[in-house]
Amino acid sequence: MDTDRGRDARGPMTNLGRLTRYRLIIPLKRGQMPPEHVARGVAVGLAVAFTPTVGIQLIAVFGIWALARAIATRFQFHLVAALAWVWVTNIFTIGPIYYTFLLTGQLMLGRFDELGSIGFGTFTAQLTDVVNADSSFLEGLWIGTLTLFKVWGLPLFIGSIPWAVGTAWIGYVWSRRFIIRFREARQKRWARKLQRRDQHDAGGPPA
Repeated sequence: MDTDRGRDARGPMTNLGRLTRYRLIIPLKRGQMPPEHVARGVAVGLAVAFTPTVGIQLIAVFGIWALARAIATRFQFHLVAALAWVWVTNIFTIGPIYYTFLLTGQLMLGRFDELGSIGFGTFTAQLTDVVNADSSFLEGLWIGTLTLFKVWGLPLFIGSIPWAVGTAWIGYVWSRRFIIRFREARQKRWARKLQRRDQHDAGGPPA
């Protein structure tokens, strides 16, 4: 019985880990573009993810991608990687992340007397109402963004800026290093396989 309960408890975390790996890590491993190109995609995805633009994040990524292709070719990025890393802010993480934006914005604006005036529970309840607003798709995207600004004002948006910039920079540095190391390790594995095959064909001892 205890074993079954342990398996049930680990199930959601295991599934989340697999989903995270599938959505975030696999696109980095499969890409054939230069590491910098893919890493810029991760940076753009994180920058958009860490802004209070729920509902229009994918559209924003597409817009930035199209703009980069049209007028800033040196800043082009991997679209699939960008779209994948927007998922960092999802239904499971949006509440804590946006609440952190609000607190950060209140600190940046010097509104110390308002710090924590809205409890986390109240905030998440209001956020759920905004996300689940009953309207058409396009209207819902527009209303959702306007409502976020109307309900929580400038602190929410100002507070997202350092997080967007910081996570984008960290994402670029980390993903570029990860891709380079992964490809180097893959090349070494291929080289060892070719060496063993050549030695086998030549009748020599295995490496």
